[in-house]
Amino acid sequence: MIRDAVAADCMNLTALSIQVWLHTYATEGVSDDLAREVLTIFTPAYFQEVIADTDYRLLVEVDGANLLGYILLDLDSPCEEQNYGGVEVDTLYVQEHFHGRGIGRALLDHAMKHAGKLLWLKAWAGNTRALAFYKAYGFTDIGMAWHVIDDQKYENRILAYQKS
Repeated sequence: MIRDAVAADCMNLTALSIQVWLHTYATEGVSDDLAREVLTIFTPAYFQEVIADTDYRLLVEVDGANLLGYILLDLDSPCEEQNYGGVEVDTLYVQEHFHGRGIGRALLDHAMKHAGKLLWLKAWAGNTRALAFYKAYGFTDIGMAWHVIDDQKYENRILAYQKS
């Protein structure tokens, strides 16, 4: 079931985010910069702020009391890199145990109902699984942006999906 996130979800959102983030980005082990990044961003307080902020929409996929995945939309983030408008998919995380079950696609489908004509996002260039998923959904690679953690630069691909 997909629904809007509520304050009671914040602890589960934090745990799932840390798990997915480390599995995705700490492919060579956990370094100081990666640990600092994940533990600074993903906190219950962060999710409480996002839920309360009308510039964001946080949708969760749950099975009973269990969180399986979520999508965070930034409703006020036009794609400036390519002069696109649209809504940014800030985060789309599905716990790995549930990959391949259509949860990511269902979250994107649900997001499209609220996003207007264009969704866009940045995905780490090294995340081949995510890039393939977005390509299969219909996203197009429209450019590159850097994500900086401490002194490290990580290439991200900018992807956009235009609803006809």
